[in-house]
Amino acid sequence: MLNSLYGNLKDVLEMTWPTLFISLILLISVRLSYIWKHKCKFVLHKEILLLFFALYILCLFQVVTAQDINISNGNNFIPFAEILRYKPLGRLFVKNIIGNVVMFLPYGFFVGKYASGKNFILTILLIFLASFSIEFTQLAIGRIFDVDDIILNVLGGILGYIIYLFFERIYNILPKIFKTDIFLNILSIIFFGLVVSGIVFMII
Repeated sequence: MLNSLYGNLKDVLEMTWPTLFISLILLISVRLSYIWKHKCKFVLHKEILLLFFALYILCLFQVVTAQDINISNGNNFIPFAEILRYKPLGRLFVKNIIGNVVMFLPYGFFVGKYASGKNFILTILLIFLASFSIEFTQLAIGRIFDVDDIILNVLGGILGYIIYLFFERIYNILPKIFKTDIFLNILSIIFFGLVVSGIVFMII
């Protein structure tokens, strides 16, 4: 299963790295110019998190519109019909079931961070809206609408939101020294470096 997840992630990165690279340059240059022009306070760890959010949205758009990740005979409007079709932990199960869950983990985290906070109902609504808009768009452009994808996306978003709440609780009980901008900036640089290194490793 881990090999299948790694292979799927590698395939996604090979497809999206041009978007990542170009968007990274454009977003950083425009954001730094805006901060300089408007004399805004620059906080590195906050900027890096916002950057990851923007890059995630761009890559999500590319994946759901340029690649049909749902192998099916047609549109599916019956809940769990596609989910129950796959052999547990098989290649297609990992790609289409686990993949749809994992794909929305970051969205749930970012929704909690930037939009809903501790409002669980609002979180569900925002995650559902995002997933439904994807499936509706796929139907409109001649691809597949699958209600099971919405179910799996919402599940992934909820898990991502739970991860956000977990980190938020951990952050609240940390000593003050670990909440300083200096410490969080250093942590963000390390994390950013690890992510970039991992992406480069996968695509070369």
